[in-house]
Amino acid sequence: MSQPHRKAIGYATVGARSPLAPFQFERREMGPRDVDIEILYCGICHSDIHQARDEWGGAIFPMVPGHEIAGRVQSVGSAVARYKTGDLVGVGCMVNSCRLCANCRAGHEQFCEPGANFTYNSKDKDGSPTYGGYSDHIVVDEDFVLRIGHEEGRLAGVAPLLCAGITTYSPLRRWKTAPGARVGVVGLGGLGHMAIKLAKAMGAEVTLFTRSRGKEEDAHRLGAKQVVFSNDEGAMQARNRTLDIIIDTVAAAHDVNPYVSTLRTGGTLVLVGVPDKPLEVIAGGLIMQARTLAGSLIGGIGETQEMLDFCAKHDMVSDVEVIPIQKVNTAYDRVVKSDVKYRFSIDMASLRNGNL
Repeated sequence: MSQPHRKAIGYATVGARSPLAPFQFERREMGPRDVDIEILYCGICHSDIHQARDEWGGAIFPMVPGHEIAGRVQSVGSAVARYKTGDLVGVGCMVNSCRLCANCRAGHEQFCEPGANFTYNSKDKDGSPTYGGYSDHIVVDEDFVLRIGHEEGRLAGVAPLLCAGITTYSPLRRWKTAPGARVGVVGLGGLGHMAIKLAKAMGAEVTLFTRSRGKEEDAHRLGAKQVVFSNDEGAMQARNRTLDIIIDTVAAAHDVNPYVSTLRTGGTLVLVGVPDKPLEVIAGGLIMQARTLAGSLIGGIGETQEMLDFCAKHDMVSDVEVIPIQKVNTAYDRVVKSDVKYRFSIDMASLRNGNL
């Protein structure tokens, strides 16, 4: 027998031009394979802002954003085998998928052919809207819950790994980054700082490309060996045919051709940012050196667990600024201005202890 709906509290927006504000709602019924998670921290992803402001279209309001969730199991369904009360767990960008299509069977649930059930601004398996991690708890199918191997004191920095971490880990693994590889990272922000950390931990030599002066010290601290200013034509030309793979994290329209030129024969430039305008690519730059221009979207559940295990092994978390939920609207404005190093993480104790 399923358990009744449980009341939840969180922060939601009721429209594209409305700020996030206190919101009370009900989580779906607990089924036998469900895990009820007390949310301790939730990261703020730039995609939260895009969706809350309906900049990508198709927004479902009211919307509780948040898909970088770290917390503790507070109850489990009768058929749950892998988790117990008290376990530290995470939830990323998905809470379900069809499980049957070729992509799901291959472990690529993010590409579920009928469409994955995303953590918020989506429909759950019962057809109800999904509500995300800016809330006190969440109910998720066991198969989409992830085990966290870090100590509890590291959870604020673990939360953003559930999106920023897997978004950059997946292409590094897919293109077989190994000791001695030469990796370029375009942009130093929420994604870029994780790409540097992960590539460095995999044994790669990392080059950061940026247009912003003053980021050299941070880039080296994070693990970059070189910093190249992409608006310096001479510096860019000096790197021609030197890199195996580039992770391009920039979400605005930009010229990718100078970066393509820095790839060795057979190298790959992977887009993980989503520019709002089409990119122009000089075909000869790809053809004459057999280079590849590719894209990558988060990762499947198995790969996300692999990423969390890798980060726990290397004691790696995101660089975060921890905030109370009451400052979420200010944080959104700061993210848009790139005024954070390098991810916000919301302490949900502020929601339980605050005044709604």
